[in-house]
Amino acid sequence: MIRFRNLRLARGARVLVDGVSLQLFPGWKIGLTGANGSGKSSLFALLRGQLLPDRGDLAFPSGWTIAHVAQETPGLPQAAIEYVLDGDAELRRIESDLTLAETAHDGVRIAELHTRLQEIGAYSARARAAALLDGLGFASSDTGRAVSDFSGGWRMRLNLAQALMCRSDLLLLDEPTNHLDLDTVIWFEQWLRDYRGTLLLISHDREFLDACVDHVAHIEQGRLTLYNGSYTDFERQRGERLAQQQALFERQRREIEHMEDYIRRFRAKATKARQAQSRIKALERMERISAAHVDTPFSFSFRPADGAPDPLVQIEKGAAGYGGKNVLEGIELVLRPGERVGLLGRNGAGKSTLIKLLAGMIALTAGQKHEGRGLATGYFAQHQLETLRPEESPLQHMMRLDPSAREQDMRNYLGGFDFRGDGYSGCSALAAAPCGSFSGGEKSRLVLALLIWQRPNLLLLDEPANHLDMEMRYALMCALQEYDGAMVLVSHDRALLRACCDRLLLIDGGRVRPFDGDLDDYRDWLTEQRAQREEEITGGTGREARRADRAQAEAQRQALLAARRPLVKEIEQIEKKLAGWAGEKKLIEARLADPAFYGAGNGGGSAQLQELLKRQATLQGWIEETECRWMALSEQLEGLERERG
Repeated sequence: MIRFRNLRLARGARVLVDGVSLQLFPGWKIGLTGANGSGKSSLFALLRGQLLPDRGDLAFPSGWTIAHVAQETPGLPQAAIEYVLDGDAELRRIESDLTLAETAHDGVRIAELHTRLQEIGAYSARARAAALLDGLGFASSDTGRAVSDFSGGWRMRLNLAQALMCRSDLLLLDEPTNHLDLDTVIWFEQWLRDYRGTLLLISHDREFLDACVDHVAHIEQGRLTLYNGSYTDFERQRGERLAQQQALFERQRREIEHMEDYIRRFRAKATKARQAQSRIKALERMERISAAHVDTPFSFSFRPADGAPDPLVQIEKGAAGYGGKNVLEGIELVLRPGERVGLLGRNGAGKSTLIKLLAGMIALTAGQKHEGRGLATGYFAQHQLETLRPEESPLQHMMRLDPSAREQDMRNYLGGFDFRGDGYSGCSALAAAPCGSFSGGEKSRLVLALLIWQRPNLLLLDEPANHLDMEMRYALMCALQEYDGAMVLVSHDRALLRACCDRLLLIDGGRVRPFDGDLDDYRDWLTEQRAQREEEITGGTGREARRADRAQAEAQRQALLAARRPLVKEIEQIEKKLAGWAGEKKLIEARLADPAFYGAGNGGGSAQLQELLKRQATLQGWIEETECRWMALSEQLEGLERERG
């Protein structure tokens, strides 16, 4: 169990979270959400021991293995599969010890090490590493390639594979889907659902969160609040809580106005002065409820485009590729005004190739392409972030793009993308700051702003949501829904695809064809394709091996069930008790915090207060004692689960 006790975490003078007291139980899958800069990554650093709390404490079992995704990958000559196997530190340590034991001809030690290798499943480790690489989109021929041969995005996938290879108790993932495409994200979701440890996940992809988490920990206004359920459940619960908070705020505001009015009218009157002073003291003691605040810094829309030709683009018997090799052939495509097309296909199938062809970045190697007169194309891709001039500000980029526009109009426009200028209350002057130091999300917002200003009648978007936070993704989705031009979209964000696309095209086997179904059907299609590929690789031998593995696993499962059943039963009973005690303690604390409890005629200073305080202390003692028993039982259960794994 991960336990936070009255924890306070700050960076310099800025408090990130304060007064955090909650428990995260083993096996939970928690989505960590909050605005950019709220402290999500700092909490990860705290869990990894890179930061210390300013107050309070953080505790979890000392024997836990924590896995995370490295942010840097050196250009190693090491083979990709060996790099992934490095994620299992115990395996590598035993292999090293085994080499020493064999050199020393220490037979006893060799036997001990081979026994441990059997226990941790080392003899299937290479197959597991290869399966991870396959799931993350690597070809079978890539397993032997040097790490240095891969580009930055693929190296990040190698880092992810290495983290997943670790037999961890706690897995920390910070935006793991940024460098993945849709088919890989769908595979990754299933892997995380099967993961038996505790997961803490930071992501701005709401459907990915919905598929992977059963709790959400949300950072807001320096508080960390835990919600049960998926991300959708969290949004509903938070909305209800904010509505309730706003209602309480309005009620308290009316009470305060009434008391202040009484003080103004009767403070100077001798007969009422005592009552007025009593109300003044009550106001000073009152814990003020803040107004519910939900706001987004983003507010933009597409400027109306000029008239569009019909059709916009037409390709007949087209082919396209690189270096004399075609990636796509037989392309038959017509894009008309107002069409909204989503491109689907496995990694490397040719989605980006088709986008580049439509954008005019590459030419046809065969066939014909016709563009309508008046076609205005807006193209977004991640590599365009590198075309920004690092020494220039967003405002300078805008003025270079449209020298005739008024500066104030440009400042107002950039403000919708959260690039605020001098004099904007509470905001830094990002509009006038050099963009070289911007984050990936800020650079993406600037490229989108430049693209939208140009009034395209055909939008070509290749993973536009990468590096964008939840609020910006929502603002982009709303803007795209209102956009009246045509659009072709590649994205691993299914919420964006579902909301903005009316037609889906599947790119597979070098062909572009309509996909008759929705994104759920596409997920099923991917699963079927993966199963067929595995069948082709393994054949009949693979079927027999899988059958034997299932039989062995079932025997182990039955043996462990008998051992774990009493532990699970007692843990469930304890959790019910803890939930009841925590609920009663919360009610007591709420009553003790209510100013009305201490008013005239109530029991604020009476035996009732003493009784409540005594009950509160008793409940706290029970909770602490029972949590220790829960921890011991959980460690026993985790030991059995490791044997099962």
